Amino acid sequence: MKATLIITLLLPLTAHAFSLPSNEIASRRQVGKAIIGGAATSLIVGGPTTLLPRPSFAEEEYITADSGIKYQVVTPPTDPNSPTPARGQKVKAKYTLYLNGFPADTAQAKKIDSSKGPFGEKPFEFFAGVSQVIKGWDLTILEMRQGEARKLVIPSDLGYGDKGMSSIPGGATLYFNVELAGIGAAPSFNADQQKWLDENPL
Repeated sequence: MKATLIITLLLPLTAHAFSLPSNEIASRRQVGKAIIGGAATSLIVGGPTTLLPRPSFAEEEYITADSGIKYQVVTPPTDPNSPTPARGQKVKAKYTLYLNGFPADTAQAKKIDSSKGPFGEKPFEFFAGVSQVIKGWDLTILEMRQGEARKLVIPSDLGYGDKGMSSIPGGATLYFNVELAGIGAAPSFNADQQKWLDENPL
């Protein structure tokens, strides 16, 4: 059985109109505890992670968004004229997360998690732009098109913040390879969902 750090740790802390059912959240968190305890297949653990004081990556090759996220498009979208996801639209993403930089840039890069396990790829599915994932993901996914892949450098305030999470230390910059693998049907919202979207802009 495969579960991932993203699924386990990026769930919203409080329930809202786009939350997963409570029994599913509880089940995923329980699986995550088992993985972190040492039964992982895709999650890479092995004691506390030490962050480098000066993370290594070729900064001049990246675009810096207004949010502070740095990104590099490594694969263009399948159709450059296709729409980007709307808030509340279901999407699927492939990803790998590193700390301390990307392996191509530094030998100190540490792989933390990936949607690709020993039995193949299992994209992570979630509703875009509704706080089911870290804010750095929400802001990025809403700008991407299907088939597009990016390298992301996400500052800690758009990731896990000063407290960190599990094997991710507080203040950690997050290094992601992300591909938008699929976009679901155009969303249709009920009154509670539309109210939540109106009251909770990104």
